Amino acid sequence: MKYFTVAQLQDLLKEENVVLVDTRNASEFTDGFVPGSVFIGHEGNIAEWASALLPAEASILLIAPAGKEEHVAEILTGKGFNVTGCLDGGFDAWKEGGAAVDMIINVDAGELAMDIPFDEKLLVLDVRKPFEFADGHIKDAVNLPLDELKDPGNIANLEETQNIYIHCARGYRSVIAASLLKQQGYDNIRNVTGGWESIKHTKGFTIEKEKSALN
Repeated sequence: MKYFTVAQLQDLLKEENVVLVDTRNASEFTDGFVPGSVFIGHEGNIAEWASALLPAEASILLIAPAGKEEHVAEILTGKGFNVTGCLDGGFDAWKEGGAAVDMIINVDAGELAMDIPFDEKLLVLDVRKPFEFADGHIKDAVNLPLDELKDPGNIANLEETQNIYIHCARGYRSVIAASLLKQQGYDNIRNVTGGWESIKHTKGFTIEKEKSALN
């Protein structure tokens, strides 16, 4: 596999059908990442989410944890993706090179509970699967499963003026979703750490279930 310098990576990102995939841990990604990159962390099911969300014809560039580069590349190559190469030195090299950095703000469930009554533009975006949503969700939350975010038409239903708080079950899928929304120009987003597992144990929420889950 090829290893690229920061300057080489910047040039490659100008080409069409190139996707930069960041496979670090979710907490590392939210603290800082290359603008426009897609998060699919190595601690989750990379193969599943890459297949569901990445264009099959794309040339994949990687940012990976040290020592994981070849392993991640093998997984994606095994799924039929064209892995062009990896950033030499990972995200640290990008940051030390003085290139632009983006980030995602993390909030916990308690902060979300406090913000809901006072923010008219707040939208809770639940990216879990429909059966998970049906079994219990925050009142007025919008369910947009992660695998449906591949379609820009679904994302277009969201408004850029909304303050979007994203959660999943535990916090992995929500960071993927946040990276996809960032890629599409949505900046007013928050990632709810701990996801539904934290929300359901936090006071201050009105929880609803779908009728289908009550039968």
